[in-house]
Amino acid sequence: MFRKILFVTALFVLALPALTSAQNSNSSTTVRPRTASPAGQNTNRSTSDAEPKAETPRSAITAPAKKAAPPTAAKPKPVATPQDPATQSVTAAFNALLNGIRKSDLNAITSAYWNSPRLVLFNNNGTVTKGWDQMRKNRESSIKDLKDVKLEVRDVSITMLGRDGAVVNALWTQSQDYKGQPETATGRMTLVFRRIGNAWKAIHLHTSPDRPDPSRVMPSEQTAPSPNP
Repeated sequence: MFRKILFVTALFVLALPALTSAQNSNSSTTVRPRTASPAGQNTNRSTSDAEPKAETPRSAITAPAKKAAPPTAAKPKPVATPQDPATQSVTAAFNALLNGIRKSDLNAITSAYWNSPRLVLFNNNGTVTKGWDQMRKNRESSIKDLKDVKLEVRDVSITMLGRDGAVVNALWTQSQDYKGQPETATGRMTLVFRRIGNAWKAIHLHTSPDRPDPSRVMPSEQTAPSPNP
């Protein structure tokens, strides 16, 4: 009986290492599957050992495309106003004449008029000048004695006569030194412009004083008309 007990005890002691080994090999009930790796590649590299990713150059980064604005409906064309191109051209020609007078510039003054024998000017002193050549001679003889010319215009009105004609009305005040003596006058003017080629030229001037000498006015016209309401 004693021998049987020793034999069983010996078998139990020999079985302990095998049992312990079996428990160690099965200590985890969850087995993580291993994935196949390409040949020659180390599958046990830690994340800290991974090679850093190359930074994308700043120049290669493109901004997101902007959304195109929705098309807008075409605006209706405005109704023609007094500041249409033709009227602006007449205004420029009129201003060129005024600036020529202010600067006593003979060429600027005479170039504003139609270079033709048919040019007619009704002057402020009641005389009449006919032809461009005569107009230039008259201006040349008087302009050399003028200094410090000041010319102001007001109540300017421009009326287009079709595509090639225009009438300019204005009131004016002019002061200057003539042969060393100061003088001032006020009056009215009407200029008729015509398109000649690509330029606008004055083909007629009618100017008169706003306070004429009573001796030059008929008695029936010496009563001033009633002002406009």
